[in-house]
Amino acid sequence: MAALLSLGIGAAAPATSPQTATAEPAALVGGSAFGSREDQLDRASRGQMSRPALQTAPSDRPAIGAGAAEAHARKAAAAKQKAAQRKALAKKAAAKKAAAKKAAAKEKAAAAKARPAKAVATKFSTVALNVRTKAAASASVTTVLDRGSKVAVTSVKDGQWQQVVRKGKTGWVRGRYLSAKKPSLTNSSGGISSARCASGNAVESGLTADAVRVHRAICAQFPQIKSFGGVRADSLPEHPSGRALDAMVSDASLGRQIADWVRANRKQLGVSEIIYAQRIWTVQRGGEGWRSMSDRGSVSANHYDHVHVTVYGSSGTA
Repeated sequence: MAALLSLGIGAAAPATSPQTATAEPAALVGGSAFGSREDQLDRASRGQMSRPALQTAPSDRPAIGAGAAEAHARKAAAAKQKAAQRKALAKKAAAKKAAAKKAAAKEKAAAAKARPAKAVATKFSTVALNVRTKAAASASVTTVLDRGSKVAVTSVKDGQWQQVVRKGKTGWVRGRYLSAKKPSLTNSSGGISSARCASGNAVESGLTADAVRVHRAICAQFPQIKSFGGVRADSLPEHPSGRALDAMVSDASLGRQIADWVRANRKQLGVSEIIYAQRIWTVQRGGEGWRSMSDRGSVSANHYDHVHVTVYGSSGTA
């Protein structure tokens, strides 16, 4: 013992007893450093009970995300609806503007049409010329200008049609029948008159220019003829189209004179066919002279009471 003391080993040992030495580690294991087993179990129990509470926060996150997506969808739908409403309003405004523009243009055109047309020149008709309500052959005829009649023309044209002014009203005529120079009232080659018929000119309504010329020529050459037939519904196309004229005659001798005279002047008159007293003459078979026709059953159908004259359609209605 003395030897041990002399070596200085375990000098501090006497300060503690064996019991204290064994008790000290126990205190370290189950004491303040780690606590008693009961404390450890208690802490573990508390930790297990707290874990579900800690896990509740992550479980709430999906619910929050879904709400945000729904709000975003509602916001997008509202924006889309507003855009559609703006587009509809813009479209409605554009349509209203276009309608107003169209109405203004229509009003302007109506005002221009209501204004009296201004004549820019004076011309003369070279034939008996129909004045129509519109620039079309199917339009109504308001009057017929005598050959050589003076008429005021405007600057307005529509194809072959020329606008004219008569007595403050506008009308339409075929421009090719107008001339800056007044024509002679007689044809130098045949002395055929184009003067209006003294017995009346109502029959000329709807007739072509050549048919009108035939009417006035017969009327001037044979003043005893007072009755004529023009446009009417017929089985043949010549009368409905205005290409035929009937000179009503009861004297057979006079009828033959008229037929022969028209045939002799066929070129100047533009004649293609003549029928009288059940006989016919055509340009196509002119070398055969007058040809007999079959019986059609009546005086009128066999052309004993009138001379029928057909003109070419190439001249068109004047």
